Amino acid sequence: MATNQEDVKLLGARGSPFVCRVELALNLKRIEYEFVVEKLANKSELLLKYNPVYKKVPVFVHNEKPISESLVILEYIDETWKQNPILPSDPYQRTLARFWAKFIDDKVMGPSFKSAFTIDEKEREKNIAESSEALLTLENELKDKFFGGEEIDIVDIAAVFIAFWIPLIQDVTGLQLFTAEKFPKLYQWSQEFLNHPVVKKSLPPREPLFAIFKGRYESLFNAAK
Repeated sequence: MATNQEDVKLLGARGSPFVCRVELALNLKRIEYEFVVEKLANKSELLLKYNPVYKKVPVFVHNEKPISESLVILEYIDETWKQNPILPSDPYQRTLARFWAKFIDDKVMGPSFKSAFTIDEKEREKNIAESSEALLTLENELKDKFFGGEEIDIVDIAAVFIAFWIPLIQDVTGLQLFTAEKFPKLYQWSQEFLNHPVVKKSLPPREPLFAIFKGRYESLFNAAK
């Protein structure tokens, strides 16, 4: 637990998978923190102060020391609070975990979002193919209940986008990016992950997020008509 002498803040927007990652790590480690809601259309002075370079969330602030970029924040949290580790102790396994977490950022998240929110048909098909290839790679990599074995680790946390956000995108668009038929092991992982009590506590409410995505999707395609 964070002691009374420690000041722990998270600047974020509800509904961001990157912010959710940090909340997951803090909740898994039972660290008390203050969540500062940011409206990205009207960025606060606090956000501009703590992240003047990127001006994006999440920003994690520990005793007035700001850190940005979700995967960097996760590593800092794990190194600072040792309970319930989310990175392996073995250097090689730790390096692999970092690799797969970054793989999700680079190969899954971008193509999945673009699959839904791209008007050009050829570009959409290209992104669907890239997303499917990346998900198949993760399907083959998954060997246990979680990527961390019996416990959730940094790869599972990074993959919250797959478990929660991709099904949301599917419901909005009708695309079949991630199904039990295509990726049985990864789908089973997602159900175990979403049913974990700490994950349930950390996820944003689904219905408001669905409404935002649906509005964005409809506006995009109505404008293209």
